[in-house]
Amino acid sequence: MMTELSLNVLDVAQNSVKAGATLIEISVLADTAKDRLVIIIKDNGCGMTAEQVSRVTDPFYTTRTTRKVGLGVPFYKFAAESTGGSFSIHSEVGVGTTVTAEFVISHIDRMPLGDMTETMRSLITLNGNIDFLYRYKVDDREFTLDTREFREVLGGIPFDNPEVSEYIKEYLKENKEETDCGVVL
Repeated sequence: MMTELSLNVLDVAQNSVKAGATLIEISVLADTAKDRLVIIIKDNGCGMTAEQVSRVTDPFYTTRTTRKVGLGVPFYKFAAESTGGSFSIHSEVGVGTTVTAEFVISHIDRMPLGDMTETMRSLITLNGNIDFLYRYKVDDREFTLDTREFREVLGGIPFDNPEVSEYIKEYLKENKEETDCGVVL
């Protein structure tokens, strides 16, 4: 089992990368009054058939040829449901996939959100040919990072350029701190 939710996000987003997505949208939405944390990962990859969707939460099902088990999605589902939350996957072949996990924030079994700043920086800098739309919201405060906007400003400078990577990290960190105002998720 993963120790923080940001690692689950990384795992699911990597599935989106493998599915050939050109745009991956990741939303982290916290509503402290309702005691809910919702994480949505949506892509425009190849999608899955109804049979694949029905089997993807089975730890003994995987499309990988390098191993016989796929534990990422089943563990993520368990993590959400064990807090009294929910988990769903909607997919359409040729359109893409949306994975939604809802957690009860105050539940004793909820893993911490973890380092979403580093997760997003890693995804962006290591997958320079894919666009990411990241939304981070806590109650009525939010920020969005859209790599398509960054591309326009950078004019061809790659995201894995050390200075660009560091800028992305600082941008994410500063906006996260402004948005969550110290709320620990």
